[in-house]
This record gives sequence, structure tokens and C-alpha cells, in this order.
Amino acid sequence: MLKSKALLLTQGMHGMISQVEGLSKALGFKFKHETVRLKNIWNLVPPKFTPISEIILENRFICDSKVIISCGRKSVIPSILLKKRFKKDVFTIHVQDPKVNLNNFDCIICPEHDNLEGENVIKTKGAIHYLTNEEIKKNTNYLDPRADGKKIITLILGGPNKYYGFSEKQMTETFAKIKNLFIYSKYKLIVIPSYRTPENIVKLAFNYFNDNHLVIKERDKKAYLSALSLADIIIVTCDSTSMISEAAITGKPVYVAQMKNKRSIHRFEKFYNLFKELGIIRDLENKIENWTYKGLDEVNKAAILVKEKMKQNGIT
Repeated sequence: MLKSKALLLTQGMHGMISQVEGLSKALGFKFKHETVRLKNIWNLVPPKFTPISEIILENRFICDSKVIISCGRKSVIPSILLKKRFKKDVFTIHVQDPKVNLNNFDCIICPEHDNLEGENVIKTKGAIHYLTNEEIKKNTNYLDPRADGKKIITLILGGPNKYYGFSEKQMTETFAKIKNLFIYSKYKLIVIPSYRTPENIVKLAFNYFNDNHLVIKERDKKAYLSALSLADIIIVTCDSTSMISEAAITGKPVYVAQMKNKRSIHRFEKFYNLFKELGIIRDLENKIENWTYKGLDEVNKAAILVKEKMKQNGIT
């Protein structure tokens, strides 16, 4: 018998886990994670050209949940498979653009800049995630930056992807801009790496900013939460709309450290423009500004709409 809990399907990346876990919590469901692994060749094939079959899966898992929340292209096929098997007994939600017919899912949750349209589509401003202001505040004292009365600036580092190279040259330019703009203005810096930040970039940051500032070398969620809480100003590298969306929950000024892109960033630009219109972000340039806005809480807004759709489908 299927239980009132959620099965979370992702490729195991932090940003994806944050989105599906955040939605499950907002819906009030207990959950279990399953990391989807495809057999070699199918990792390279887009979902729309992939057979809806278990033969492509490297790992099998048991579904005993009424709700399935998937994120990422590798999770598309197993979610569709489970829907075909259990039909109306399960409610399937995919986060982000699945790159297949949207009617394969009961519900799609995606940011506005994905430009998806459909009766089962719920649009959000930026990416949903699992951070809450309560959790951020709870971890305030996890870090001790020894600011000595100075204002604190938190730098959140992403990592290379198909749009941004994240070279040492690019990051050195970003670090120099931060030093000239903030550190010479007596700010204390906290640097937080993500799971995608290369080790050489973490080392570069540590050597560049020396012992007068706090550079976290390990991936540590509590350090991340503490740094968000302690910060007067937040800087996020431009490669991650997810981390920018997470920073936006705080209501604090968020600067985006832009870098030269490798290919078209049309979707990123739509996201940046939306967040600028909302008064959340500004590009990191050559002056310090302070501003406020109402922190984004998109996951709970989306959860209300999802619950309505679930009720219509007889899922409680």
C-alpha cells in the first residue's frame, strides 16, 4: 500500500536536492531520497529520445510513496515509469523543465525564465529550495568570524558549468574587485564554497584573502546558513540561479559577481532582469549600496497550489 510520503528522485546534485527536499517539507511530507543513475550511453541522450523503460536504469528502487518529486533530466524517465505503473495512485511533480511532453507529469514547477506554459505548470520567481529563515537564524553562531564590530560580507562561490568557465583568472579579478570595494572599506569577509567549487579556487580564495578573513575550505551547510545570517551584504557568483534564489530568502542586498560567459546566457539574463526588477540583486561593480526587499518564499507559495492539484486528483 502506498504511503502519504514523498519519493525524491534526483541526480544527487546539491541544487536539485535542495529543490525537491524544500518542496516536500513545504507540502508537509516525510521523504526518502533516491539518486538516479542511468546506464552509460543513456547519460548522453536527451530525455525526449530516451525509451520509457527500466533497461536504461543502473539502479532499481522501491516506490511506496503517493507523491513523487523529481528534478533533473536523469530523473524524468523513472518518474514517468512510476506514473505508468501506479497511474492515479501516485501524484508526480517535476521541478524544472523536463524537456519532454509536460503531460507526462501531474504537475511541473519551474522558474518564470524557463518559459513553460501549461495547465499543470506552476511558475516561481527563481528556484525553490530547502532553506528557511528559521533554520538560517538557528545557525547564526555556528561561525565565529571575529568581525570586531566590522560589517560582514559573505561571498558564495559556485563552480564551472557549460555557461561559465570559473578560471583562476576570472576569480582573481572578482576577488580583486571585492578587496578594493569592501575590504578596504573595513568589511570582514566570509567565503563559502559550494559542492561545485573546484579545490584550486577554494585554495586561491584562502591565499588571496589570507588569515584576516574567514575562508571555509569544506562544504558545510551549517557554515553556509551561518554566513547568510551573519552577512550584512551577500555576493553570489553568477553561475547559479539556485544560490542566488537561496540568498533572496534573507531580504538582504545580494550582489551578483558577473563573469565572462562561454555561450548564450539568455535564460540567465531573464532571471537576472527579473530579480533586478524585484529589487533583489544588483551587479557587483564599483560602489557599495544598501537596499532592502521582501525576502522570497516561493516554495511555500508553490506548495499551496500543488496541494490544490493533489486534492483534485484524490491524493492526500
